[in-house]
Amino acid sequence: MQKTRRHLELLAPARNADFGIEAINHGADAVYIGGPAFGARAKAPNTVADIKRLVKHAHRYHAEVFVALNTIFHDNELEGARELVFQLYDAGADALIVQDMGLLEVDLPPIQLHASTQTDIRTVEKAAFLDQVGFSQIVLARELDLNTVKKIADATSCNLEFFIHGALCVAFSGQCFISHAHTGRSANRGECSQECRLPFALEDQKGRIIGKDKHFLSMKDNDQSANLRALIDAGISSFKIEGRYKDLPYVKNATAHYRQLLDEILHDQPELAKSSSGHCTYTFTPQPEKTFNRSATDYFVNGRKADIGAFDTPKFSGEELGKVSKVGKDYIEIETNIELHNGDGVCFFDVHKELVGLRVNTVEGRRLYPNEMPNGITRNMMVYRNRDHAFMRLLEKNSAQRKIAINMTFYETPNGFALTVTDENGFSSTAACEAEKQTAQNHEKAENSLRENLNKLGSTDFVAGAIELRTAQMWFVPASIINSLRRDAIEQLQQARNLGYQRPARRQPAEPPAVYPEDNLSYLANVYNQKAHAFYQKHGVKIIAAAYEANQELDEVPLMITKHCLRFSHGLCPKEAKGVIGVQGTVTAEPMTLINGNDRFTLKFDCKPCEMHVMGKIRKPVLHMAQPQPVHFHTKRP
Repeated sequence: MQKTRRHLELLAPARNADFGIEAINHGADAVYIGGPAFGARAKAPNTVADIKRLVKHAHRYHAEVFVALNTIFHDNELEGARELVFQLYDAGADALIVQDMGLLEVDLPPIQLHASTQTDIRTVEKAAFLDQVGFSQIVLARELDLNTVKKIADATSCNLEFFIHGALCVAFSGQCFISHAHTGRSANRGECSQECRLPFALEDQKGRIIGKDKHFLSMKDNDQSANLRALIDAGISSFKIEGRYKDLPYVKNATAHYRQLLDEILHDQPELAKSSSGHCTYTFTPQPEKTFNRSATDYFVNGRKADIGAFDTPKFSGEELGKVSKVGKDYIEIETNIELHNGDGVCFFDVHKELVGLRVNTVEGRRLYPNEMPNGITRNMMVYRNRDHAFMRLLEKNSAQRKIAINMTFYETPNGFALTVTDENGFSSTAACEAEKQTAQNHEKAENSLRENLNKLGSTDFVAGAIELRTAQMWFVPASIINSLRRDAIEQLQQARNLGYQRPARRQPAEPPAVYPEDNLSYLANVYNQKAHAFYQKHGVKIIAAAYEANQELDEVPLMITKHCLRFSHGLCPKEAKGVIGVQGTVTAEPMTLINGNDRFTLKFDCKPCEMHVMGKIRKPVLHMAQPQPVHFHTKRP
């Protein structure tokens, strides 16, 4: 069943197949997962066999599985990547998430292609180009506002995907090179060292310290709960939860939260449709603030805001409980109205502004007895809870059921009885049997028994909706006959659903080839192999620089390009300041400096597009890195 842009898709992360299965059970219409290699989360690999197992479960609900192959490839890796794609296609994967355009120049099976957020889709022109070269879905930059999203939707026909929850990279995706420059671990190769989460001092042009020991490049976490309707109106059809490194409670909690929100919208707007089958019920009330987050921001969706940074800590501090009122020998008392539980995790910021955590063994009213008394906790310190033990225990158990609604029609035939079942997607099956007809002595009892036995769907994927009885009179039908009809009809229905599932088709690129919006590409285009070079040449680019990972950019260049601006967050933006002389958009801001140990990063501000550039050089040891070795996946494919 081909999707249109008015089908809404909730897309959840899967560290592994088991996490992906739980994401499906908790309401995801699709999940994204890494394969054995070439994913942008190198520490979350999965075998092809595990992906096949996940696909089998997802397709029961006509949900999809996307595999992330969203790194850039060295020339000697392309053949291994090609072989892997054929294996993933044979395993039933529905789409590939791609960054490297070189992959479009090799022989691939007819699998759908999605443009990764690493392709840095910030402009209408870039989005329109990717729409024309064969991508069915494109992941827009997290930094976009609603107006830009709407313009992109008007200029494209592919599905638009947008991050709605989870961690935010401070740099434009695909435009961060600080990890490679310092450690040789490239974010574009799946090995980001997360230097953006380190503490820094911030210095102005005159050497004055504006802030010290703050995580100035660490963002709060994304939460678009309040903006879903606006994003739908702007043209978004796929709603993505970040988190292939996150734990299972996070995946369950976030997926269930957004499933409920999207279901409310689908109920209110019948012109919209869900992109998979089934309805979920939960043993818990989703509360995304209770699993890992760095506090919440909706980032730039509704325009620039000052309070988007998680400058105090990149860790999960949790919900605010209250201040310490008393410190005893083996306990602390907190002024709070929040119910606490044995086993809770609480934390506080010590005098060095470091987050200190402790586990609560016993709770007696407002008095907490930790497993070990922390040093440095004093009266009036604020205490937070970053683990609600009772809530987490609910998530550690089976916490959701997903069922597909079916209507059942039981009717008599000339020589017996039959049962037709029809699911919410229109798939149908019929089972019939020969049976002697006996008039029921107690009509009401016979009808109740018949309905009760038809309704016994147990551990199947289905739940009964309407049950219609079409008989000339009420017959006594033995339970064995009803159960046999029900089992046969359900088995046939599942087979019909399996046969009826169609993987999304690969889009063909436009002919003649679309022209890339620029004819000169710098290292920022991440061209790392000859196939990618040929792709851009075919699309009209004349000058193509090698990727930063090729170690050719030795001078100081932007190691990060960010929409986050430290001048703005400190009230020093020349656009915002009153009485600034000059034309708005052409004012050149003074540089600042970020300092971490011996590292000094000059911050340059490009005020016309409202961007901050974190400048730096590649470290010398990185220059002698060994070239990647070829990776091969044995396959019978040519």
